[in-house]
Amino acid sequence: MKIQKDKVVSMHYKVELENGEVVDNSFERDEPLSFLVGHNQILGELESEIMDMEPEQKKEVSLNAADAYGEWDEKLLQIVQRTQIPDDIDLKKGQWLTGKQESGETVNVKVHDFNQDEVTLDMNHPLAGESLTFNVEIVDVREPTEEELSHGHAH
Repeated sequence: MKIQKDKVVSMHYKVELENGEVVDNSFERDEPLSFLVGHNQILGELESEIMDMEPEQKKEVSLNAADAYGEWDEKLLQIVQRTQIPDDIDLKKGQWLTGKQESGETVNVKVHDFNQDEVTLDMNHPLAGESLTFNVEIVDVREPTEEELSHGHAH
């Protein structure tokens, strides 16, 4: 069966930066990613590149930063008062912090800079500004269950 919209795909992948650094590898975990095609569960350009593939097929897909997680955007820097960061956190540039937005949604941010009064947080995706190469192998393609379709994701 070929990959098409509303099919459930199981796929192994390895993701590398331009310098060859591996940032994720499902082959090592022996745990393929399963997703429902056409429901924004993987990068759109990657999904387009694997359409019509079948189980056991392999492909290398290179995405520029704009087609992956976007360019790094200075507008996504946010300055907060130091008092908004718990006192027991020993801040370091590049450190990742987890917090909650007013909506209650969990958010991960990186410490871009700080002083005694203010902390500049970087809300860009960790891979923003990076071109990525995906080595993928399709493990399975199947019809979704009614529940998967109604929920909009693979189970």
